Amino acid sequence: MTVASAGLTRRAALQLAGGAAAFAAMTPWAWAAGKTGLHGLSIFGDLKYPPEFKHFDYVDSDAPKGGRMVFQPPYWYYNQNPQTFNTLNGFVLRGDAPPRIEMIFDTLMARADDEPDAVYGLVAETVDVSADGNVFTFHLRDTPRFHDGSPLTAEDVAFSLTLLQAQGHPNIAQVIKPMASVEAVDPRTVVVTLDGTQNSETILTIVDLPIFSKAFYTDNAFDAATLTPPLGSAAYKVGNLSAGRYIELERVDDYWGKALPVNVGFANFDVIRIDFFRERQPAFEAFKKGDLTFREEFTSKTWVQDYNFPAVDAGKVVKSDFPGEKRPSIQGWMINTRRSKFSDPRTRQAIGLAFDFKWANRNLFFDAYARQVSYFQNSDFAASGLPGSDELALLEPFRADLPADVFGEPYVPPDGDGTGTDRAILRQAADLLAAAGWTQEGRFLVDAEGNRLTVEFLLNTASLEPVTSLLVGNLKRIGVDASLRVIDPAQYQLRTSDFDFDIVMFAVKFTPTPLDGLQQIFSSQAAATPGTFNYAGISEPVVDALLERMTEVRSREELMALTRSIDRVLRARHYWVANWYLGKHRVAHWDVFGWPDIKPDYAFTPETTWWFDRDRAAAIGKAG
Repeated sequence: MTVASAGLTRRAALQLAGGAAAFAAMTPWAWAAGKTGLHGLSIFGDLKYPPEFKHFDYVDSDAPKGGRMVFQPPYWYYNQNPQTFNTLNGFVLRGDAPPRIEMIFDTLMARADDEPDAVYGLVAETVDVSADGNVFTFHLRDTPRFHDGSPLTAEDVAFSLTLLQAQGHPNIAQVIKPMASVEAVDPRTVVVTLDGTQNSETILTIVDLPIFSKAFYTDNAFDAATLTPPLGSAAYKVGNLSAGRYIELERVDDYWGKALPVNVGFANFDVIRIDFFRERQPAFEAFKKGDLTFREEFTSKTWVQDYNFPAVDAGKVVKSDFPGEKRPSIQGWMINTRRSKFSDPRTRQAIGLAFDFKWANRNLFFDAYARQVSYFQNSDFAASGLPGSDELALLEPFRADLPADVFGEPYVPPDGDGTGTDRAILRQAADLLAAAGWTQEGRFLVDAEGNRLTVEFLLNTASLEPVTSLLVGNLKRIGVDASLRVIDPAQYQLRTSDFDFDIVMFAVKFTPTPLDGLQQIFSSQAAATPGTFNYAGISEPVVDALLERMTEVRSREELMALTRSIDRVLRARHYWVANWYLGKHRVAHWDVFGWPDIKPDYAFTPETTWWFDRDRAAAIGKAG
């Protein structure tokens, strides 16, 4: 029943090594190599904003300050959990941290959300790049300081980056592994040296990491799960909190960096309060009462049928659509191939065939969604049609190690006939299971040793039960002992970090130029590292070899060839049950906010760029 390992042939490995020379002919960061005094960095040298820019185009530089925003964040990072929290350290594996805790820390540089891969000076005023593109020297501003008034120096920067590399969350530590050293040569100069194995996005990740106070973490253990507020330096600090219930971030009036171009128009709320709910319905009820003032809606039924309460009828609550981001994304049920019962791709494909998307979309989602088919959905990084010449150049050396399907049209899962129990597709699934060695014994399928094929879907919210139940029911129809289990958020975090599950749902948006982050989801190293996002246990030598080529990418076209090739391999190997995507944000909010005219292409963060509109609030009788 187990398929042969997809290891590389010697010939393929040699061809890969030979081809790398041509791919890597150009120096990393060639456009910046040898330059000094740069005000910004971009992977391919395209900077929208000049050195003397006043503010980003997508903010309102005259936005008023004041008021509150209360919400449950729709996305999060690392060990953060929107359903509960028991620590304020959001950069380690241990514990559950509140989303947006990163807002209390400054970074060396700040991302521009209307550019795919550009950053501009924040704590760092300028940066020099060595001729070989491996050494970045950051010259810090004179004014950065922590909230206690102590100066933020190069020593704090060096300490923070070293600490995150050694003890940070695996999804941080792995990405910055190519950092060979970081040195504070004087109080205002820090030198980051990379070892040559980095990709072009590595330095952008490094400059976007939090800067901690060395003094604070000399007195406090970094890896401890603690509710002691950490010392930050950014526009917000930790205010009132109740563990697992809410946390308030308070705006710092005398924030040292508030007049910087990268900060003008941001941090407009006096208080950002984050409330925690274990299920969506209680959160919705809190929004209806006005306890929450902003809500991004992810349940189609609720969006279509339930926004009919008095505040909506009175115009006090507004529903709006905002465009989605131009970023590749993943969403699907990930099948844990660390468990031998899922080792055969035919078994995994059969599980995927049990999902009738057409029925789910019509009956559960009100036809709101399109089908997810790619690991790089909604972007130019997704594979389509037959492989182009650039993809074939990457894939041909591995032909002997790959399914023939990789060289044809990429796999697209059928949507089903809309009945919920498409007999033809379920028959195909049953045939695949039989081909994989499963045989019928009574009501259930068993392997050669008599072990039943059990499949448990692990959930952290009951809101996913209806759509998951559709899949469970169809799997039962073809002899799979399928079930679902809803567990509490803290336990879910522990089990997913330890890869202790059969199947879990996973969703993530990559950066607009997805060089960093792919290893944490698709590499063999991540498959063996607890806490990473490689929930499927993907361990494909061909994929690893393609990921290694990320260090050699010198153009967006080269990157697209690599991601499309990876996409073809993964789709042919059936590591997931592809879900759905929306392509926009469904937002409901109490009519107390204003927002900029321009929504940037690569982010949607109302908590950072919206503001409290006192006139609107007064009109509906809702004080800030």
